[in-house]
Amino acid sequence: MADWLVEEGIGEHRAVRIADGRIVEAQVEWPGRAMPGQVLDARLVARSAGAARGTVALPGGEQALVDRLPRDAAEGAALRVEIVRAAIGERGRHKLAQARPSAAPPAAPTLAERLRTAGHAVRVVHAFPACDWDDLIGEAFDARVDFAGGTLLFAPTPGMTVIDIDGHLPARELALAACAPIAAALRRFDLGGAIAIDFPTLPGKADRRAVDAALGEALEGWPHERTAMNGFGLVQLVARLERPSLLHLAHATPAALAARRLLRRAERVTEPGALLLTCHPAVAAQIGEPWRDALARRTGRTVRVECDRTLAPEAGFAQAVAA
Repeated sequence: MADWLVEEGIGEHRAVRIADGRIVEAQVEWPGRAMPGQVLDARLVARSAGAARGTVALPGGEQALVDRLPRDAAEGAALRVEIVRAAIGERGRHKLAQARPSAAPPAAPTLAERLRTAGHAVRVVHAFPACDWDDLIGEAFDARVDFAGGTLLFAPTPGMTVIDIDGHLPARELALAACAPIAAALRRFDLGGAIAIDFPTLPGKADRRAVDAALGEALEGWPHERTAMNGFGLVQLVARLERPSLLHLAHATPAALAARRLLRRAERVTEPGALLLTCHPAVAAQIGEPWRDALARRTGRTVRVECDRTLAPEAGFAQAVAA
C-alpha cells in the first residue's frame, strides 16, 4: 500500500493513499476542533451526583462528554482529558466530542503525526499528485457512487449510515457487483460507526452466502464487525468511529466543506493575476479575513470573493483575473 500523503491546507488537513491515480483511503480533519489524541486541560461544567459521566469545557470553547470521572471531581474543577472521538454533526442533532481523564502531558498532534504514531509511513506535501480528490468531494456532496451496473446511495442518519443499492442488473449479479464499490467507498469516505447496507432481496441462502463471501473479501483488512445477510438483503457493519466522515461533513456542514474545497482549488490556479473566488453567500460567509490572508500569503496574489446566489454551495469556482 502506498504511503499516506498529507496536505496541510487552509482550515483543513487532508490525508490520502493513492494507487494508480485514484484515492483508495482518505481522512480529513479541521484544525481548531477537538480531535482524537489531543490531551487538553479542561473544566468540568456538568455532572450528575455519583455519575461517572459529565461535560467538560475545552480551551477553544467547545464542549465534550467525559467518561470515567474520578469520584471527587466536582463541577467547576480543572480536569485534564484526552479526546477519544471528535464531535460529529448530523441532521437534527450534534454529537459532542468524547473524552476521558488523562494524566499524560498536554498534546495536540496533527493528522500527520497521528498517522505516524499509528505506524504508517507519511509524507507532508504541498499538493497531492494528480488524483481524484475533487471527484471524491463531489461524491460526498452527492451521497452517491456509481459503479458498473448500478449506484450506491448513501443516507447519513442520526442512528447509522444507510447504503442503498440501485441498478438494472439481476438481483444476485447486482449484489455481487456492489461489494467491491461499497468497500472502496467506506475507505474513501472514512466511514465508521453503524452502517446498514440494503442489498437486493435474495431468497436463496446460497446466493446470500455468496454475497457475504464477496463482501468479506472486499472488506479484508478494514477493521469491522458485520452480520450475515438476512432474508431481506440487510447487512449491518460496525466500525470504529473517531471523527466525522467526508459524507457527514458534506451533509451536516456543506458550506464549511465547500469553502475549504474552494480554497484548495484557488491555490491550484496557475494563470497569472489576482484570485477571484465566486461562490454562494453561505460559502463566502465561511471564508473570513484570516483565510483570505492565508490564501494571499500562500499564493502571493490579491484575493477577492464574490457572491452568486444562483450557485449551489458546492459549485463555487476560482479563477485568475486582472488585478
